[in-house]
Amino acid sequence: MSFKLIGMTSAFALAATGALAEMNFNRIASFATFNNNADVSAASSAEIIGASGDGMTLVYSDSPLGVIGMIDITDPSAPAALGNINVGGEPTAVSVLGNIAMTGVNTSESYTAPSGLLKAFDITSGIEVAACDLGGQPDSTAIAPDGSFIAIAIENERDEGLGDGGIGQMPGGFVVTLDITDGMPDCESMVQIDVNGLADIGANDPEPEFVDVNAEGEIVVTMQENNHIVVMNKTGEILSHFSAGAVDLTDIDTTDERGALLFTQSQEGRLREPDGVQWIDSDHFAIANEGDMNGGARGWTIFHKDGTEVYEAGNSFEHAVVQHGHYPDKRSDAKGVEPEGMEFGVFDDTPYAFILAERASIVGVYDVTDPTAPVLTQMLPSGIAPEGAIAIPSRGLFITANEADLIEGGGIRSHVMIYEYQDAPATYPQLTSAGADELIGWGAISGMVAGENGLIYAVNDSFYGYQPTIFTIDTTVTPAQITAALPVTRGGFAAQKLDLEGITLDGEGGFWVASEGRTDRMIPHGLYHVNSNGEIEKEIALPPELLAVERRFGFEGITLVDGTLWMAVQREWADDPADHVKLVSYKIETDEWGAVLYPKAAVDTGWVGLSEIVAYNGDFYVVERDNQIGANAAIKMVYRISGDQMVPAALGGDLPVVRKEAVMDLMPALEANNGYVVDKVEGLAIFADGSAWASTDNDGVDDSSGETFFWTLGSL
Repeated sequence: MSFKLIGMTSAFALAATGALAEMNFNRIASFATFNNNADVSAASSAEIIGASGDGMTLVYSDSPLGVIGMIDITDPSAPAALGNINVGGEPTAVSVLGNIAMTGVNTSESYTAPSGLLKAFDITSGIEVAACDLGGQPDSTAIAPDGSFIAIAIENERDEGLGDGGIGQMPGGFVVTLDITDGMPDCESMVQIDVNGLADIGANDPEPEFVDVNAEGEIVVTMQENNHIVVMNKTGEILSHFSAGAVDLTDIDTTDERGALLFTQSQEGRLREPDGVQWIDSDHFAIANEGDMNGGARGWTIFHKDGTEVYEAGNSFEHAVVQHGHYPDKRSDAKGVEPEGMEFGVFDDTPYAFILAERASIVGVYDVTDPTAPVLTQMLPSGIAPEGAIAIPSRGLFITANEADLIEGGGIRSHVMIYEYQDAPATYPQLTSAGADELIGWGAISGMVAGENGLIYAVNDSFYGYQPTIFTIDTTVTPAQITAALPVTRGGFAAQKLDLEGITLDGEGGFWVASEGRTDRMIPHGLYHVNSNGEIEKEIALPPELLAVERRFGFEGITLVDGTLWMAVQREWADDPADHVKLVSYKIETDEWGAVLYPKAAVDTGWVGLSEIVAYNGDFYVVERDNQIGANAAIKMVYRISGDQMVPAALGGDLPVVRKEAVMDLMPALEANNGYVVDKVEGLAIFADGSAWASTDNDGVDDSSGETFFWTLGSL
């Protein structure tokens, strides 16, 4: 058996290069937080993150474990575990000055009896060096740029299970400042700053959420539930305060129909209810409008500290998320992409604001040289649910802390991700709908087929069950661009009960698509002939011989050769030998069905199956993959089957077993993303000249980072 490997890292890089190099942030490494844990099976989470004064050590709060975790980034491309420090409660935030990590620790017995401490730890020795009673439950912390004091938002959060989750639950919150003397917080210097009676909403129950301090020592605090912003100094003087206001949103999706991206709706007077806040100069700060109770403006805003609004993103940030395939459709009826965290940093004299979309798992990078007209320069892929971030301009680094740990469902773990400011092209995205004539929402890319002139056609799967679509992708531009979205219809309406997992050209301007059935959801296994307008013209059900043995994991991929359709079945059906799956044939003119057996790899963990089949130059190519993710991923392969073996036998009897030849290991390409290896390589397309492209399914951004990898494999 021959084994052909193309230089995947080089090929992958070529897929994301532009004509001229320019300064961009590119991900260079990621660190799974469980690597810091004595028990790697314990849930952990990187939430708020800071860095030592020399920028060589990262420190993050880990609420599930009750610790702060540390990472050595002396070599940022190879982060190393430094272990955890137990903080004796729930860490809610961490700010680092030099070698001292100052951590807000929630020790509350109940919502009505909140309490908390500011603890300081030497991150080299792990020794607690100070502890100050804050008199309430801390949320966020911020150290003044000159290191002279620390500000803490004392939220005293409400019980969301009482009073319809609304505010008006005592005690209210406040803000605390502590002087820092010789690098340590001075507990005796504590000032408690009253913010009662300022907001129009819940005036007597203020809930300070996030704080930041500018170069002049002025503190800005968001009160999310109160939809209010306060600017003060460290002695408690209120310099200004004002409502965060509201936004009229248009061209958004506000319906949780769990299956369609329809950006045709609007929301008027949507309260911003900001979470994160960052100064971008001494006069202006930005807020991330996540929303909480009744709000969430899905974007971000810049204010002058006197309360003058100077910039509002409106729907533009969310639209950029949509174009990158990261829109979280299940959050449409709530707060959309939910911008939550923020960071600010000046890199090579350019000031950047970083906007973290919690539910979309993506970061918008904005040049804020002119605070009244920010420019979106990049969208960075993150881990799942970016909660905190830290910029280290002295080292040209930007880091996100991504809190979701999906160990219970066998998913990806919490990660810290590291990006470098480089004189190099952006490596993400590899696929976007930006530049199309209209806003195109997309995700869960599954089967693909190559057309002419560099065009690929792809389908989405059942995640968008109310919106089955054929996408046209132009691979001649970088990044590859989705230029059109063709709805698949039945009787003039979006076709229902489809799980599109394969597509091939019919040679007459239309398509054949394969739908993977799921009987428990009344979705049939089937083949569909679709014309150039997207209308289903013919529906072909499976024959009795297949229906008698069918299981959930059905057709994944379809290809057409000399009037015969071939479909790959993902996993074993009832009559298949262990570790063998069917390649099913269907002759269009005669309605004859047949099959051969394909031998797939045997594994001890999870399962292995087929996710694509493509005919090219007399042979057949399949994608074989496991369902493992991250460090557990092992099998992501392209195999070839010579065409002379593809002689189908009648269903219901003994089937011939074909031989496979390894063509390409896709793991190096997936690892080259410097994030974590995703599980679902779903698409393969081969052009007439032998050049091939592959893609991954981002699961509709549901328990997924939303990243879609779409790259060239070179020539097969």
